[in-house]
Amino acid sequence: MPGGKSKERFFLFSLAGIQFTHILDFMIMMPLGPEFIRELNINTHEFGLLLSSYTFAAAIAGVFATYFVDRFERRVLLLSLYACFIIATLVCGLAPDYHSLFIARAFAGAFGGILGSLVQTIIADSIPFERRGKALGTVMSAFSVSTVAGVPLSLFLANNIPSLGWRAPFIFIALVSSLILYLGYRNIPKISGHLGHTHEGSRLSQIWNIFVAHQHLRAFIFMALIMLTGFSVIPYIALYLTSNVGIDNSYISLIYLCGGIATLMSSRIIGHMADRYGKVKVFRVLAVISLIPLLVTTNLMPVPLWVVLINSTAFFVLVSGRMIPAMAIVSQVVEAKVRGTFMSLVGSVQMLASGLASVAAGVVVTIGADGKMDHYNLVGYGAALCGLLTFWLVGYIHTDKQAQ
Repeated sequence: MPGGKSKERFFLFSLAGIQFTHILDFMIMMPLGPEFIRELNINTHEFGLLLSSYTFAAAIAGVFATYFVDRFERRVLLLSLYACFIIATLVCGLAPDYHSLFIARAFAGAFGGILGSLVQTIIADSIPFERRGKALGTVMSAFSVSTVAGVPLSLFLANNIPSLGWRAPFIFIALVSSLILYLGYRNIPKISGHLGHTHEGSRLSQIWNIFVAHQHLRAFIFMALIMLTGFSVIPYIALYLTSNVGIDNSYISLIYLCGGIATLMSSRIIGHMADRYGKVKVFRVLAVISLIPLLVTTNLMPVPLWVVLINSTAFFVLVSGRMIPAMAIVSQVVEAKVRGTFMSLVGSVQMLASGLASVAAGVVVTIGADGKMDHYNLVGYGAALCGLLTFWLVGYIHTDKQAQ
């Protein structure tokens, strides 16, 4: 891009900041589960609905975005959506009760859900193909960074600012996002090359044809099963560890910190192995091995903290690691000319599936009279079944032998 390496560095840093904040906004809800249930006087089912309000809204917004995302100049659209996301996140921190928080989370999800795919589209529009992988790697590392630094910091704020409690992380995210919005305004250039392309036929029929293509449907089901495997278990880990395993709430941030650091280090290794040994083969290995910490997590009895840390770190590394070869496989299913719309639909499927997973798990698990979670093991068995289905289905998605 024009302006040299320094300009490009600030450009990518701005995009990574946008990714970091909207991913953090989504993730912070999960470790704060025990505090939401206590402070808002809600049950696990209502907590699941609170999580899913974000993901369902993001799923719907992702589909809606396919109508207009290619019809506006990229920079204006990105910064406008990000400003709306900041306002919605601030409203979350100011919400007086459960119902208003539910609505605010839905708006935050609607705006945040579009940001991820739009950031990737901007990189593809702006960075030459030979350097695009590294650029995407820089921006997508925001997920691990949000776990390594953001989640523990947000938990620290929630635990150490009694006057704000669970509201503190949302206000913190809104403040940091305002700074990143300014950086984006300064460093993201106008991107309008796509506006000269003509769109033939009905946009609805184009989207429908992309969605119902046989190979695409397999990819959508595959991604949905991956999300069901992880997000039926992940939202309730913190609550289960504190109520059933006996881990003090102050150690939850340490668990996420260790998992985030390990994931940050393992992601490049997993990516290298996928390139070297084949995406399908590496995915299948990870899909099977990840079931071990998953089933241990959902059946864990009171054990020392170091045992919990080893298992939870393995869980985060392996469960998130599946996404690296999975996304590489899925992104090659579609023709390049419709990849933007296809990936937006993939994002919607992911959000919808993760929302359904958290709601379904919230219905299954209950809190007994003794304050402990019941039936979390059943959630684990269902997640393991979904994981085994991905092991089988991945072989039917990609026909390119190089990916095998």
